[in-house]
Amino acid sequence: MMFRLALILFLVTGPVLASDRVLAIGGAITEIVYALGEDARLVGRDTTSVFPPEAEALPDVGYMRALSPEGVLSLAPDLIIADEGAGPAEALDVLTSARVPIVMVPNQPDAEGLVSKIMTISDALGVPERGAELAEAVKSDLEKARARVAELSDGDDPKRVLFILSTQGGRILASGTDTAAAAMITLAGGVNANTGFEGYKPLNDEAVTALAPDLILMMDRGGDHDVAVDELLAMPALASTPAAQNRAVVRMDGLFLLGFGPRTAQAVRDLSLALYGN
Repeated sequence: MMFRLALILFLVTGPVLASDRVLAIGGAITEIVYALGEDARLVGRDTTSVFPPEAEALPDVGYMRALSPEGVLSLAPDLIIADEGAGPAEALDVLTSARVPIVMVPNQPDAEGLVSKIMTISDALGVPERGAELAEAVKSDLEKARARVAELSDGDDPKRVLFILSTQGGRILASGTDTAAAAMITLAGGVNANTGFEGYKPLNDEAVTALAPDLILMMDRGGDHDVAVDELLAMPALASTPAAQNRAVVRMDGLFLLGFGPRTAQAVRDLSLALYGN
């Protein structure tokens, strides 16, 4: 384990290795590689890497948190750039034992974290100047988005937003603090309705009702994974909330909303418009 951590530290802070067969693990990682113009070096991606659309033509090594070392090694990568949530640890240990360089990219959900993510990836790819240009463009776009948020929300009471990850089995799995969802809600000028815990946890009906959200925010999963709006708002936990009374439900693409990649500023604008645009 210590060898893996030392190797990762060397790759992030030490000399850049020439890498022509890069595997990207994490949707935002892949987006940034494309935004840097280095996509020709990609030999694969994980299941969460669905943007830009052409990324889906790359070989898929599976879900980022359930990687198979055999599947990864079959692509013969000479560099893996992965979100810090990638795993499991046993798979990463096998890859390290196979002497595959791995750069783990921190995923801090804020403007500073996004810039750091871009620079870590661009350094690993040996294009720091291009990374600095992209980081500056993203920072500028976020500043403009914040100004737009201020215009949209001016004079309005902040909307209380509850992010619901799932309603499987009739139980609401919601975001608390220290999540990408909570960060996006704040950036868009809203208030995270649930601050009682960190991360994502199930809530009982009484707790959800007491939160009194003005708006329900969810990922747009599509197909059988989505719950219909009528069904959602009829749930006992939500039926009496302001969000249900006003049928205020917003669904957004998960990677776009929560990925904290190059499109984050647009996601902030879109969510703010959904909150205050009417």
